[in-house]
Amino acid sequence: MHDFVYHHLLSVVLFTPLAGSILLLFVPREWDNAHRIIGNVFGILGFLVSLPLVRYFDIHLGGYQFQENLDWIPTIGARYHLGIDGISFLLVMLTTLLGAISILSSWSSIQLRKKEYYILFLLLQTGMIGVFVSLDFFLFYVFWEVMLVPMYFLIGVWGSENRLYAAIKFFLYTLAGSVLMLLGILAIYFQAGLKTFDVPTLLTAAQHFPDGLKVWLFWGFFFAFAIKVPMFPFHTWLPDAHTEAPTAGSVILAGVLLKMGTYGFVRFSLPLLPADPAMRTKIIHIVIYASLIAIVYGALVCMMQKDMKRLIAYSSVSHLGFCTMGIFALTPHGLAGSVLQQINHGISTGALFLIVGILYERRHTRLISEFGGLATPMPNFAAVYLIISLSSLGMPLLNGFIGEFTILQGTFEVNKAWAAWGTLGVVLGAAYLLWLYQRVMFGSVTHEANKALPDLNLREYVTLVPLVALAFWIGVYPKPFFAYLEKPVEQIVRQVNPGAYAAEQAKLPSASGKAGEVKLVAEPAAQPANPSAAPEMMPATAQKK
Repeated sequence: MHDFVYHHLLSVVLFTPLAGSILLLFVPREWDNAHRIIGNVFGILGFLVSLPLVRYFDIHLGGYQFQENLDWIPTIGARYHLGIDGISFLLVMLTTLLGAISILSSWSSIQLRKKEYYILFLLLQTGMIGVFVSLDFFLFYVFWEVMLVPMYFLIGVWGSENRLYAAIKFFLYTLAGSVLMLLGILAIYFQAGLKTFDVPTLLTAAQHFPDGLKVWLFWGFFFAFAIKVPMFPFHTWLPDAHTEAPTAGSVILAGVLLKMGTYGFVRFSLPLLPADPAMRTKIIHIVIYASLIAIVYGALVCMMQKDMKRLIAYSSVSHLGFCTMGIFALTPHGLAGSVLQQINHGISTGALFLIVGILYERRHTRLISEFGGLATPMPNFAAVYLIISLSSLGMPLLNGFIGEFTILQGTFEVNKAWAAWGTLGVVLGAAYLLWLYQRVMFGSVTHEANKALPDLNLREYVTLVPLVALAFWIGVYPKPFFAYLEKPVEQIVRQVNPGAYAAEQAKLPSASGKAGEVKLVAEPAAQPANPSAAPEMMPATAQKK
């Protein structure tokens, strides 16, 4: 029984939401409550069936676990190959949790076409989980594209006034990146000549490709993932999509869909970096500078927003800039911090969109000027909103601090200037989030309609309390989360930048025990000591006399 569960658990997690959407097809349209109940049951069930992953996942094992590998399309070598490591494990758990919370948050806000809404949302869940568990390029691409269609309709049918414009923009941007990724997948497939789409096999084969080809492959995948994150300057679809999407759509868009881009960077882009130090350094500098621009620019643009949802959308541009900076620092701390910060962003920003949705349900406006003094009629709401704001801006003892601190530590090891610019983003983040909170919650109640606003109801507590609890858990005791990341991060960093571990050894006191003296470890000639460092930051190799 244990073996059966172990070897089929990912399929159960993957297809539970799909089963719900298929069941809803047979429920008559007139049965409004049945659609809501079945949608929520399968949303919660999708989370419950993922909990055994926590029990059975072994943090001491390297490589992929829960693997399923079956023939699918043998003529081209595509297989139904699933598996997760610690990185994809955390993202799958985030997806199932936020999916359940998002569907529950739609209970009263969705009044039109309920049947289609819940069918599409459950289908979206399957697409997102599929991206994180696929170990076959062909299967990965199918799930990557499948996810587009439900999100397009969720924005285009249940969104706000400019929903069609936002939906089409989202679809075209993402599709443009997907086409380039498809070309990259085909290039790896034909260059390797192995008649398989198996991800580990092809990425291993890609290590022996010429550097010139690896550069082209890197940029092909890069544009698909950069648009999805979205990195500067590919970010312009995001504020429109967030602002126009229904509340649950915004939560899942910020919480999970954007992480598909950062996950792609970790899983596919890093192994495709060229070995040549000059080429590699140039690529990494471009990506890091784009990340730093996103951090500072996104935060500055937040200051100018009049719409609460649009402000939080631009904050995602800034926060995801930290994640991409951590990934391409190519250090253990940078990469582990980046993955944890992706989880943190899903928790904090997902909760912020839920909070805006609660206000929108009560007042049918998102304009900051329409609020003020809400702490008086809604004290419990004010307390939860404050915790989530502090979590998002990186207050110690809350989750955002751990992620940002670890990323900045990993970046500082490579280049102090990059870390300094990143720190500016933390300061600006505190400024726009606290200023927003002050304008919405403090002062006197200036609008008559705000004086009798009801406080949080039971359903809203159920959606927000788990996210608050997670924010404190990660902030106070992040060790279990880092434990899941230790093996996969070590495996990736040793592959793309073994010098990072040599640099860590170099910081240990030398045998003489003199304070401040370090032993510098020589590098293998094939890899630069720290490929992401600026030339002046590259550690010299020295020998103790």
